[in-house]
Amino acid sequence: MLSVLSYGRLVARAVLGGLSQTDGRDYSLVTASCGFGKDFRKGILKKGMCYGDDACFVARHRSADVLGVADGVGGWRDYGVDPSQFSSTLMKTCERLVKEGHFIPSNPVGVLTTSYYELLQNKVPLLGSSTACIVVLDRQSHQLHTANLGDSGFLVVREGEVVHRSDEQQHYFNTPFQLSIAPPGAEGAVLSDSPDAADSSSFDVQLGDIILTATDGLFDNMPDYMILQELKKLKNTNCKSMQKTARNIAEQAHDLAYDPNYMSPFAQFACDNGLNVRGGKPDDITVLLSIVAEYTD
Repeated sequence: MLSVLSYGRLVARAVLGGLSQTDGRDYSLVTASCGFGKDFRKGILKKGMCYGDDACFVARHRSADVLGVADGVGGWRDYGVDPSQFSSTLMKTCERLVKEGHFIPSNPVGVLTTSYYELLQNKVPLLGSSTACIVVLDRQSHQLHTANLGDSGFLVVREGEVVHRSDEQQHYFNTPFQLSIAPPGAEGAVLSDSPDAADSSSFDVQLGDIILTATDGLFDNMPDYMILQELKKLKNTNCKSMQKTARNIAEQAHDLAYDPNYMSPFAQFACDNGLNVRGGKPDDITVLLSIVAEYTD
């Protein structure tokens, strides 16, 4: 499933690898999305910006472009809870808050916090857990503000090299930080982190920078050098090229996830933790591929 989202009149004059930053110009993001649910091979797909138990959003307001990904914790399925409901509701709430202007671009943790507590106070019962990553581009300051809770994340690529990235947050192997809502009386038995625990950062971007935001289904199956190889094939900012690159990355990660002989990043991490593991990690995969471009209203 694939979609492309672009906003306003984005003047994509940035030749990748090339333009210097000029003061006085607003920036924006051109974004393509692609993803696969873990059960894709069985023909199970969800509608909208959801891939399996993953969910994502891309939104804009006057001052910023905002996007996010979330990975629902699959273990809830053992208790009769659909893990995708929590992640999708969290992302939809974040999207609505952005579109309504209830956020500060320099404080992406605030978007997560407000959304999470709105879910906690919701009269409609909602159970589950999710990782989350929020990326905000402030158009005027040209700063990328991020908040990452868990093992989803992002890369900023400039001239073929990773110049900024998120830090993964794990309590222990294969147990990422996560937002949770537990049944009444079971709060202490369910792992739950505060949105304030999210790793936050700010970074000055340039025209032509590539921002790749994804769930762990990508990063557990594709090391940086493979991702960079695909991104180098992206020669311009037209929708067709971005669609193709986003899809190629998601498809390659999906194929590697089912290769039993491949030494994936996840398998290497498992070995580093004393486990004898080989192969990819079958998982939901969500990829948001963005390029920083000049924006004119």
